[in-house]
Order: sequence, then C-alpha cells, then structure tokens
Amino acid sequence: MSDFLTHPDLRFHENGQTSFQGDLLKLFRLLDASFLRIASQFNANEHRFPIFIPAKELQKVHYLSSFPHLATFPVTLDSDAKNLETFSNSEPLSSGGEVKLTKIAPIKDLLTPAACYHFYVHHQGSTLTGPLYLTTRARCFRREAYYAPLERQWSFHMREIVCVGTSDEVQAFLETCRKRVEEFIAGLGLKIEWLIATDPFFNPSKNPKFLMQKLQPNKTEMVFDGKLAIGSVNFHRNYFGEAFAIQKSGQEAYSGCVAFGVERWMAAIIRQFGPGKRTWPGALAKEIL
Repeated sequence: MSDFLTHPDLRFHENGQTSFQGDLLKLFRLLDASFLRIASQFNANEHRFPIFIPAKELQKVHYLSSFPHLATFPVTLDSDAKNLETFSNSEPLSSGGEVKLTKIAPIKDLLTPAACYHFYVHHQGSTLTGPLYLTTRARCFRREAYYAPLERQWSFHMREIVCVGTSDEVQAFLETCRKRVEEFIAGLGLKIEWLIATDPFFNPSKNPKFLMQKLQPNKTEMVFDGKLAIGSVNFHRNYFGEAFAIQKSGQEAYSGCVAFGVERWMAAIIRQFGPGKRTWPGALAKEIL
C-alpha cells in the first residue's frame, strides 16, 4: 500500500475513495481508452447513465436480498419544515463526524453497484432483432469491510462491455472478447491468472444463486498477484432477459459482460512495474512521456 500512499499524484481518502492527477490520471484515461478500443471491435454502442438506479429495478434480480452488505443509498432529510428546522437547530455532527439525522425521506434509489445493470433497465420489455453490443463506464459504489487505495474502494470506476442476444451469440462474444483482453494483457506483460469465481453474496451458503454458480460456474476473473481481481468475464445465461422481459428469437434473451475495474488495473500496473511512468509498459509509457 505504501507505494500508492506516497505517490505524488494520488491522495487516499479514509472513506474509501481516491483522488489522482497528473500521470495517474493519464494512466486512468489510457487504460479506459484501451478497453473502449476492445469494445469498438464489436461496434458496441456507448452509453452514459445516471449515478442512481431505482431500487425497484434492481430488486427484480434480488440485489437487495443478495448483496445488502454492499449497497449504498442516497439519503436526504424529509422535507417537512419542522423536521428540517429540528435538524438545522440541533448540533448536526457528533464529535466523531457522524451526521445526526432526523427523519429521512423515503429511499427509492441505490448508487450504482455495477455498470451493466443500467442496460437491462434501459432495454427492458424490448424484443431484439439482432444481438446488442453495449458499453459504458460508470462510477460504482460498494461498501466493503475495509478500504485500500486503488485496490478496494467504496467508490470506483467500472468499464463494461455487454452482449445481449441468443446463448450462442453471447458465448461467441465472450470467447472473442476474452481473446482480445488476453492479447492486451500479453502486450503489457502484465502477470494475470484467469480463475473461476463467484459473486460476493450475503450469507452465500444460504443463497441458491451462489450454489448455482458453484455448480455451473459463469464468472471468470482476471487476477493479479494471486489476490487482486482486476476484471471478469461473466455469462449471465437468461437471468436478466427473464427478469427484465427482454426477448430474442422468441425466448428470454441471454446476456454476458466483460468488466474492468479501472483503478484496480492502475494498481496492478504500479505494483508490477513501479510508480514511475518511465518503468511502465511501453504502450502506456509512450503515450504519457
């Protein structure tokens, strides 16, 4: 962690977020541009979505039941004048910096936990005439037991490339996209293992979706240094197609995605090649120097 904390272009905030500038900001942009080039090989349609996503939409895939420990909610005070006056006239902060909330307004949204959810909400109820290839970069939020700069953050950026279509179309996309990612990794010389993984369910042993993932693996992670997952390849089967009534060829559509945690890719570059830009892989250093 020390090499990140002492980097002149990075500031780590104890609430699980980082600020960066200079060469690190250039590295962030170069990595995301590389992922976007991979997406362009599929003519993926790029989107930009809001930072909030409706809770009622996420619960169609049981997100709140499966990942309550990760969820982050936008909270506001109830707009009742008396409630606001009570808050305003009291001491709003504790000595530890905790906000002393009075009555809060109803919560109907979550801060985006993963980039791809927006696509299924956006296309719900549609009938596809061909496969969809989509991409977006989202600021995502997941509460964690602890935080570490770039590697484990409450707020981070995720680039995803998504395919929605038939089972064959999605699996062909995932196979081809993984090959493109492997070529990119080989070009950087980054030391990555591909490992079967499961999602971080709450009470996993009691969650049927976790058991299904164990029996029929559908998630493969790109793992750096044996412990840091910097991306993943995911075959969702027809789970989202069924939940959001997306049809293709007379049945619920299948979907899959390739996801990149941009800050974690930055961490892997710095861990392996050092904090100085002159030691970074040639394809990246050439653009920054």
